[in-house]
Amino acid sequence: MRVLKFGGTSVGTVESITEVAEIIQKKFSKSTGIAVAFSAMSGVTNKLLEAGKMAAAGSADYMEIVKTLEDRHFEVIKKLVPVKSQSSILATIKGELNDLEDFLKGITYIRELSPRTSDFLVSFGERLSTRMISFLLKEKGLNTVYTDARQIIKTNSNFGFAEVDAVLTHQHIIEKLSDPSVIYCVTGFIGSDENNSTTTLGRGGSDYTASIIGAALNAEVIEIWTDVNGMMTADPRKVKNAFSIAEISYSEAMELSHFGAKVIYPPSLIPAFQRDIPIRILNTFESSHPGTIISRNVNQKAYSITGISSIDDIALINLHGNGMIGVAGVAAKLFGLMADNHISIVLITQASSEHSICFAVEPAAGEKVRQILEKGFKNEITNGEIENVSVQYNLSILAVVGEGMRSSSGISGKLFSVLGKNGINVVATAQGSSELNISVVIKKKDIAKALNAIHESFFEIDGFTLNLFILGPTGLIGRTLLKQILAQKDTLRKEKNLTIRIVGMTNTRKMLLNPEGISLDNWLEKLDNEGEPVNQSEFFEDMQALNLSNSVFVDCSADKNIIQYYAPVLQSNISIVTPNKVANSGTYEEYAALREISRKRNVKFLYETNVGAGLPIINTLQGLINSGDQIRKIEAVLSGTLSYIFNTFSVDRPFVEVVKEAREKGYTEPDPRDDLSGTDVARKILILARECGLKLEFEDVENTPLLSAKALAAASVGEFYKVLEEEDQHYAGLISAAHSEGKRLRFIASFEEGKARIGLTAVNPAHPFYSLSGSENIVSFTTDRYETNPLVVKGPGAGAEVTAMGVFADIISLSSFLA
Repeated sequence: MRVLKFGGTSVGTVESITEVAEIIQKKFSKSTGIAVAFSAMSGVTNKLLEAGKMAAAGSADYMEIVKTLEDRHFEVIKKLVPVKSQSSILATIKGELNDLEDFLKGITYIRELSPRTSDFLVSFGERLSTRMISFLLKEKGLNTVYTDARQIIKTNSNFGFAEVDAVLTHQHIIEKLSDPSVIYCVTGFIGSDENNSTTTLGRGGSDYTASIIGAALNAEVIEIWTDVNGMMTADPRKVKNAFSIAEISYSEAMELSHFGAKVIYPPSLIPAFQRDIPIRILNTFESSHPGTIISRNVNQKAYSITGISSIDDIALINLHGNGMIGVAGVAAKLFGLMADNHISIVLITQASSEHSICFAVEPAAGEKVRQILEKGFKNEITNGEIENVSVQYNLSILAVVGEGMRSSSGISGKLFSVLGKNGINVVATAQGSSELNISVVIKKKDIAKALNAIHESFFEIDGFTLNLFILGPTGLIGRTLLKQILAQKDTLRKEKNLTIRIVGMTNTRKMLLNPEGISLDNWLEKLDNEGEPVNQSEFFEDMQALNLSNSVFVDCSADKNIIQYYAPVLQSNISIVTPNKVANSGTYEEYAALREISRKRNVKFLYETNVGAGLPIINTLQGLINSGDQIRKIEAVLSGTLSYIFNTFSVDRPFVEVVKEAREKGYTEPDPRDDLSGTDVARKILILARECGLKLEFEDVENTPLLSAKALAAASVGEFYKVLEEEDQHYAGLISAAHSEGKRLRFIASFEEGKARIGLTAVNPAHPFYSLSGSENIVSFTTDRYETNPLVVKGPGAGAEVTAMGVFADIISLSSFLA
């Protein structure tokens, strides 16, 4: 015998019922026979309960629901049954609906919807669908028998969640469902007690019906037909790259279903497990897919875990107090109280000190449990042995399940590391000695983020994904960065198993957010056409509210106002990568605060491009310091603009001419004084000094001015050039003096003995800065280890390509940390 079950979505429409009929025709073999359990059409059970509540309130509006149910069932019959055959089944269904209407009318008289009444009311859903489909199959020439499960499945009188009398039920099933030439169409979900009162087996009980029948008939297989391709590694509604599990053990399936995987009803596994009957989960709408086979023994899987499931909303009850330590019977009393009051416990954990016990229940039971415990432990609370009973709401449970965990070390470490790096706090945790399940309680708002981060880390189906929010994508650096990411996309995927997904971008005009990713092939068009008018506060609020795993904020601007958002972003466990040096060169208090937040929140604040664009200056300095080297002196040319100017300036050229040329070639800001003032260089040496541990402020950097006060105060760039012409003798004297001594002028920033300085210096041929060319930057580190021959980093220190490359390198570095 083969037993099938079709869920509500499988019998929910004309099209799906057509699929069901075809599947049953293909499966039926007169040599073995089949029994098929059917759920109510999708949504019908809820509609019946809604109608019951209306009737109990004395409202006749339930008639609209009855009419809707009639229309749905009649539509199927009229489309799938030939006209000449319709009258019989229409009359049967109409008779059932008349009984339903009469029953609801009776409820309006007594104004009560008891569990017993409710069970009889919802039984109409399965009775209607099963009668209808049984008739449809008969019309196709199949020998079907409509079977009301109340005749064969006997239970106790625990209405709403009745317990099955296995012995009596098996006896009835064997007596009534043993003819292999018949297709038995059985109402799922329902049974009856010793008084023949209708009972139900719990929501999802149609699975249980099929399993009970399969166990009684010792079926070769029990097939659960639903609307997904078997059990999945995670809920596909929350985790886009979740995939089907080919095979899974009874124990794994039990754990996953207990912790929220809704593909199969947990009790339905027990009868099959006891008789060692495999259960196959299949998709009505993709019947060729092999789905998932659940059995006792499964082959070793490619992954250390089998799946991740979650219960989205729970309440955590905590009973704690010093008087519990070493006192026997506290747990027994606690759980006795829960059992006496029929409270189902989802998860239990106890501190090793015996100071506290916490357990999870349905949120609706939270307040009731608190009152039960306060009453039950009244004496202990009065005596101070137990401090109080607390209830936490808005929590979720996430469970990582897999028999492969027994043979794999480091699963717990990996799990908690992933959660920690994504800023997800674990409120409670539990792990059984079987090593089959690790469960954690987290905040409800973090559940989707946690599921995606853990799934990605353990299964790596689509590699590791970074979610990037970019400020300034239309600027020179931002645009170049996006071009580099696009060009390197396939290589990163192939070589590093890394996907960089742009989920948000904003410039001074528009902002665009898409958690599914913004295509880099047409991002500018998307930003212009689909972006909203920019609102910086709203952009950052949305970034935090999305709460995506492995999120990174990339600030490609030089906007001073953006710095106010850095701390909240880091507090939200979103790492930051930026060439914007304002945050690191503001007040020392702000500089230190960002580092403290990133340390506490275990997120990264990366800014290699603050100094020297793409040159590895900050990483090199941090490496020296972290490895224990002592920094004695730093000397640097840190401005590509000033480097170009003084590599071009000569005795036969006026200084103003060189400055104009640098501006025309794009080496300077529109107003060259922004570079020539030395402010940018001062910020950079300040950052390096702070990296060395000095608490310096910007005002502490000694700046020997390159420009006169008059030049700095000029009203326009044109006026500024006139001042330089007037002061040409001064600059000509500087270059002549240097030339006469065989030296070259360099604008040097230095840090030594706790002091930071910037200014123009003449260097001789032995100096490492003498041979600079073009717009190169150079940094010389003199340390205890590099005393005789300083460590020198040299190369292009400006330009969109190298700066974007440096930002890109920080992003790649961050991916390694998060992964």
